[in-house]
Amino acid sequence: MLKGKKIILGITGSIAAYKAAILVRLLVKEGAEVKVVMTPYAKEFITPLTLSTLSGQRVASDMFDRESGEWTSHVELGLWADLFLIAPATANTISKLAHGQADNLLCTIYLSARCPVIVAPAMDLDMYRHPATQENLKILESRGTVIMEAATGELASGLTGQGRLEEPELIIKELKTFFKKKSRSQPLKDQKILVSAGPTREALDPVRFIGNHSSGKMGMGIVEALLEAGAEVHLVLGPVDIEPPEGHVKVYPVTSAEEMHEQCMAIFPKMRGAIMAAAVSDFTPEVKESDKMKRGPNDWTLQLKPTKDIAAALGRLKQPGQWLVGFALETRKPVEHAREKLKKKNLDLVVLNSLKDPGAGFGYDTNKISLVYPDGTLQKFDLKSKLEVARDIVAHLPKR
Repeated sequence: MLKGKKIILGITGSIAAYKAAILVRLLVKEGAEVKVVMTPYAKEFITPLTLSTLSGQRVASDMFDRESGEWTSHVELGLWADLFLIAPATANTISKLAHGQADNLLCTIYLSARCPVIVAPAMDLDMYRHPATQENLKILESRGTVIMEAATGELASGLTGQGRLEEPELIIKELKTFFKKKSRSQPLKDQKILVSAGPTREALDPVRFIGNHSSGKMGMGIVEALLEAGAEVHLVLGPVDIEPPEGHVKVYPVTSAEEMHEQCMAIFPKMRGAIMAAAVSDFTPEVKESDKMKRGPNDWTLQLKPTKDIAAALGRLKQPGQWLVGFALETRKPVEHAREKLKKKNLDLVVLNSLKDPGAGFGYDTNKISLVYPDGTLQKFDLKSKLEVARDIVAHLPKR
């Protein structure tokens, strides 16, 4: 299961760093390609030369080479890897990761990595069971990081208890299990899925437009979750400031509701399903001024007309075997309106969120949703990161 896998091994300043040499050797023996990243203190316990020799790769530790000025790109490393394994992970590094600190190369890679991350703690038993450390581990776990529980045994302090880095052979076994589960957890493998994301802009004149506060973050989370599930994503994307995730994604940039409608209608017949996460403008000006409107003594009265309902149009176009998911952002009677939307537009699932929930809605990195099904069932979820919310949505697609 490790043959051909690209693995970053992060090593921190723990006496258990000596086990990293064995771990690298075993990973290479299994056919993995290994790149080692060390914190400055890790180099006090084991030399980069040892790890470079075993991995066959240059060991990275600093953001840049002080002599040549060559920069080590944490972004490129994070995109390269299939897995980021941090072993051993000290209490200090775990705390930094949990609180978003980026004062060394290892931490910056963690913050930018799009691959799964596994953390294997190593420290004295009192440090390990301290409420601060346990809370930090829970924070990481809540964000999707896999925590490999520390082993129990004799520690460097002379005490006996939980805090030992797991033996390299057992870590390899855990990695194989992880990748085996991951390969089985792709229910949408090779399926083509349409996603709409971001806002639309309806031009008033060459300068001004009607729009909304959508950042596109929820849509991008859905794209990432679909890629994890093995899907081929076709993304119809309104004007946003964030880049789509790397992977099997084809992007169709649009600006207006009309353009989004045209693209979705053209793409959907070839798709297995669609998730309409875009915040499409409900109205557009009757007349777009050809020149910029100047300020004057008179009012500027706008006449607006409804835009085309994309979800409803796809619902009419939907064929047997296809599924369609819509979003509902409501401010009053949310469940009632979501159920009406589900029936009226021939949807298979409605993702309901409310602007009244703290931390949910436009602009936030978190969201709080409920899933509304055709049989009237309502499934509620807690406030989570938008990626975790997206994973919840994708996890329920094949079941419905």
